[in-house]
Amino acid sequence: MGFDFDKVINRREELVDSLKWDCKENELPMWVADMDFETVPQVQETIRKRAAHGTYGYAIEPDGWADSYVKWWRDHHNFNMNPRDLIFATGAIPAISSMVRSLTNVAENVLIMTPVYNIFYYSILNNGRKVLESKMEYVDGEYQVDFLDLEKKMSNPQTSLMILCNPHNPIGHIWDEDTLTKIAELAYDNDVVVISDELHCELVDPGKEYVPFARVSDKARSNSITCMAPSKTFNLAGIQSAAVYVENRKLHQRVWRGLNTDEVAEGNAFAYEVAMAAFEYGWDWLTEVRDYIYKNKQIVTDYLSKYLPQLHLISEDATYLLWVDISRVSDSARDLARFIRKGTGLWVSAGEVYGGNGEHFLRINIATTSENVMDGMDRLKRGIEMYEAQK
Repeated sequence: MGFDFDKVINRREELVDSLKWDCKENELPMWVADMDFETVPQVQETIRKRAAHGTYGYAIEPDGWADSYVKWWRDHHNFNMNPRDLIFATGAIPAISSMVRSLTNVAENVLIMTPVYNIFYYSILNNGRKVLESKMEYVDGEYQVDFLDLEKKMSNPQTSLMILCNPHNPIGHIWDEDTLTKIAELAYDNDVVVISDELHCELVDPGKEYVPFARVSDKARSNSITCMAPSKTFNLAGIQSAAVYVENRKLHQRVWRGLNTDEVAEGNAFAYEVAMAAFEYGWDWLTEVRDYIYKNKQIVTDYLSKYLPQLHLISEDATYLLWVDISRVSDSARDLARFIRKGTGLWVSAGEVYGGNGEHFLRINIATTSENVMDGMDRLKRGIEMYEAQK
């Protein structure tokens, strides 16, 4: 069809109030996980049509909302869901925070495999629970699950919940079926419920496919909650539209009650119809945006190989977030990220906040124009050179 992902969108406008682009004029933000691309045209038209009505009162879940999720996951991920088991949520993180409260007691452990999305920490700690880290093994530039450590920590009687990231942010890894099956077995055997955050599941390299956690086994299906949304996929995070999928009836009731008690189970005037439009019309757009992001990934790979060989880009197959090993340059990603931003205006994420061995990494968002990606690489090169010169 030919979507223009090279189009420059001014996101600095006051009308937009963009979190990502709330920075100085000379700065280039490549940090928070949203795209600089216009979303699916039919989604834009759905928003315009709804906005033109002029009334924005309370909304109810329309016929077809749950079915749109069911059809998408059946057609594209070979995962069959019952529409009655889907619950609307205003976002994955509000849902996760609610589930931490409703499924665990104060001071109990919530298990995460690190480095991992930093907001998981807040969902756990802000609710009076304890973060229990299972640090992934990092060997020869690749990550893998430390199953001995994972089993030890799941067997702790104080561990009642695990938050899984699938695919994994920030390392960009697609967990294979065997790995997910092992995690499901351990969780089931140790009475640990698994919340699987699958918001990045569509953003995989061309020809790659993610595996839904709940699909891998009966134990996974009966002992898990899946968080899903069109937000990351179609650049719709600001619409606040997501869903959780829970088949186990008792678990479903606890989650449903928690989400409603916390008032995060009701959509705004745009939330339902926008999701339905994205899933109905978004496949061609998604196919092309995957190709474009993959092209940007190749630009970075080639650039680092040629100009910054002291950096190591983790070679993974999912997300538009690159995880770059800077351990040969600095032992503090926070210090390096601050130095680069001050010296060049390039704003990337320091890896410390993701736990694990994140202090040796930068996270870089490449869901922007290829021109911006090249600009970002030139700024990164300049910043690294200045940093090494002053050591």
